[in-house]
Amino acid sequence: MKVLDATRPGKAPAAPAPRRRAARPRIAPLVGIVLAALAAEIVPRTGLIAGDALPPLSSVLAELGRQAGDAALWEALGRTVRTWAVGLVVAVVAGVVAGVLIGLVPILRAITASTVEFLRPIPSVALIPAVILVFGTGFESGVVLIVYAGFWQVLVQVLYGVQDIDPVAHDTARSYRFSVWGRVRYVIWPTALPFVFTGIRLAASVALVLAITGELVIGTPGIGQLISVAQSSGATTEMFALVLVTGVLGVLVNTGFRYAERALLGWHPSVRRSAGAR
Repeated sequence: MKVLDATRPGKAPAAPAPRRRAARPRIAPLVGIVLAALAAEIVPRTGLIAGDALPPLSSVLAELGRQAGDAALWEALGRTVRTWAVGLVVAVVAGVVAGVLIGLVPILRAITASTVEFLRPIPSVALIPAVILVFGTGFESGVVLIVYAGFWQVLVQVLYGVQDIDPVAHDTARSYRFSVWGRVRYVIWPTALPFVFTGIRLAASVALVLAITGELVIGTPGIGQLISVAQSSGATTEMFALVLVTGVLGVLVNTGFRYAERALLGWHPSVRRSAGAR
């Protein structure tokens, strides 16, 4: 009988079909946004927070729409993005070069290990007084803060990437007498690239925080300075509208780098596994 074919001796039973992970509903992130928006609208109207300290979301959005027609907002936004971009580029270049160099030379890694562990936890905000004394209150101060904070993010990730290289691949490259540049290009760089992108993504978020913080504290022209002026003048609704702009900017930065990572590293197994898990 055909029903008994699968149980005949010598014939292995059919393997069960692999269970597929349930896909996460695409609407889930939207639900979170809607709930947060409702809370931002309802809580200020309940009277739990006295006065105009927390305006409802509808008022904030109306103020944001009004400011969107003002050139001052876009000029400040452009200044903030410029500071962020310049500082991030310098931090990434310096972090990648230093990370590959230190990772390739064991003696350098041994010498710099304690220095990196000492300097990396120092918050950039603590350096603001010294930065003001050296560079003043101009554009350069914000760039220096960003470079200091972003450099460690990239450097540490690159060091992890260099450590993750397969010793067999490294020894094979040496046995074929690859030059130092050849080993970096064909062995080290492809392995370390996902770590580099992780460091860039982390540094991009930190750089944005430092750009706005520097404008708030130092007074460098930008979104942070507008927030400080609105707060000091008691324009609470305007202040929260500008804070909302910084939040949207942060989301765009993080999302953009994530999509860039998937597009440029689609060939890498780690990225394919990450995409498959979703």
